[in-house]
Parts: sequence; C-alpha cells; structure tokens
Amino acid sequence: MKIVIDKSIPFVEGVFEPYASVLYKDGPMIFNEDLRDADALLIRTRTKCDKDLLEGTGVKIISTATSGTENIDVDYCQSHGIFFKNASGCNAGGVANYVFSALFGMAARKSISLEGATLGIIGLGSVGQRVESMGRSLGFKILRYDPLLSQIEWYTQFSTLDDLLEKSDIVTLHIPLNDSTRAIAGRDFFAKMKNGAFFINTSQGDLVVEDELIAAKNKLGAIAIDAWSHEPTINTMLMNIADIATPHIAGYSLQGKLIGSAMAVRSIARFLYIKELYDFFPQTDNMEYQAVKLDVLNKTQGQIASIIQYNYPIFTDDFMFRINPTKFEQLRSQYSYRREFFL
Repeated sequence: MKIVIDKSIPFVEGVFEPYASVLYKDGPMIFNEDLRDADALLIRTRTKCDKDLLEGTGVKIISTATSGTENIDVDYCQSHGIFFKNASGCNAGGVANYVFSALFGMAARKSISLEGATLGIIGLGSVGQRVESMGRSLGFKILRYDPLLSQIEWYTQFSTLDDLLEKSDIVTLHIPLNDSTRAIAGRDFFAKMKNGAFFINTSQGDLVVEDELIAAKNKLGAIAIDAWSHEPTINTMLMNIADIATPHIAGYSLQGKLIGSAMAVRSIARFLYIKELYDFFPQTDNMEYQAVKLDVLNKTQGQIASIIQYNYPIFTDDFMFRINPTKFEQLRSQYSYRREFFL
C-alpha cells in the first residue's frame, strides 16, 4: 500500500510506515504523478482534490484532518468511487475560543458593553453549536439560523436570516461554502444588520463579498476576519479596516489538531484494514493536551475579557499577521497550537 500525506499535518509522521509506503509532500505541491500508485491521500485544505489531481490514479480514499471539504470535488469522487472523510467538528472548540476572545477583546478596546447583547449564529453545525453553548454560558441572548437543521430540529427555535440580522448585536458565520452560501454576506446582508453590530467570519472567505464589507465599515461596530477570499493572498484594505485580522487559524488549538489527526488516520486505517491504527491517538509530550476550565461565574465583563485574553491573547495573532501579511502560509504552518478553554 502507498499513502501520500501533506507533511504539514501534525502528529502523523511515522504512524503509517510500519504498514505502508508513505510519501510526504507540501499540500499544494501534491500532483497527479505522486498519486499514480497511491491507495490513500491524507490532506488538509490546501490540496485541491479534483479531476486534474485524481484522474488515472489509484486513490481509493481521501481523508482530511480538517472539518471542511470545500477543496474536494465531491461529485467527481462519488462518480469515480473515491471515498472521502473529513474530521467533522475537530476544530469546534478552537473556533469557539477564537470567537469569544475576539468578541470580548474588541469590546474592551472600544469600551462597548456586551450586557444583554444578542449573539446571532449563522450555521449550527459542530462549530456553531459550540459557539451557542459558550454564548449561553456567558449570558448572551441567542438567535440561530440554519435552514437545513431547522427542517430536522423542527421542535427547536430558529430565526429567519433577516430577523437574525435585524436583531443581533453580534453576527458570526459558521456555514460551509457552497453554491447557496457563496457571497451570502454582501451589500444587502450588511444593510440589514443593526448599526454598531459586530461581524465575525471564521468560516470561509468567499462567504463574504469583501469590498461590500469594507463599504459597510462605518455602520458596523467591529469586524474580526480569520477567513479570506483568494487565500493565501489577502485583501489588505480589509485587513487594514478590520479590528482583528488573522491568517485562518481560528481552529488551530492543540486539542483540535490532535483530534483532527486522529480522525484522519483512523479513517484511512479502517478503510485499508490496518487494525493496529483503528483507535489511533497521537502520543505527545505536551502535557497541555487537556483543555482548561475557566471560572467566569459572577465576573464582570472586564474580568471575563481579561480571563479569556490570558488564555488566548488573540491580539498577538493579529499583530503577527499585520506585520507579515504576505507570509500567510508560513504563519499557519509555524503556528504554535494554543490550549483550548471551556466554561
């Protein structure tokens, strides 16, 4: 057996070698010829898995150590019998930590009170649900929009998109990128938001029409952007007007990376019948693999902001990105995974 692996995926080097031939390459530099005799492909988001990459290869399974599948041509894979599996939910804790570090950090810098604020969550998958849970623990009122989930969970309360935008003090995106969601956050979207509302995007850059977000800057209270159109090239005008700008690292927690790598390895192991790796979990000398519980009960907004910033000082990531905006991929690949917190 042969397995091709994006070498930037943590905790997997040496795992498959006892059972298969392994080729490690940079994700964007994995080409069709590398896969001619490969059985499996282990990737992140930077390898575009389409006809050009996969046609004529031996790949039978694609496993990604990330939650997103926007880089995988699902129709091609399904029509050619290629199984694919993502690490759904692995980044939920890290993204939720990012959202509230950004939210409380921006509010503190602008001296804006969050007491009684309404948090509007667009997309209630694993990440959106984690954001909801943390938001409720922090005392936010919650509005939820997810047209697919609302058809299944008819017994719970969902808002329309218009209602959420009109009533939310914070709007945060947690939806996948597809034909129905591309450019969802454009001129009309921002026009319907409350004056002074916060906007946060940690999902996919192409959910947002960046020029129209820039045009809405004066209406919005604060903007945090982690996902960009045309990554790794970024819109520097958007970076300059954003209150927080980071290089798509919202989900980059130690716990998230451990879980993502474990899920990806297990998927390939079970598909290729490598029984020794069915229950694989990375071994690490880092004793901070456990998330830390924060005590925010009966704390003021300022105290909560300080506690969260101590556990995830998001403005450090913002600063490093602003002084090195052209080093998008380097900042990601060399990122020091942070420890998750929960409430």
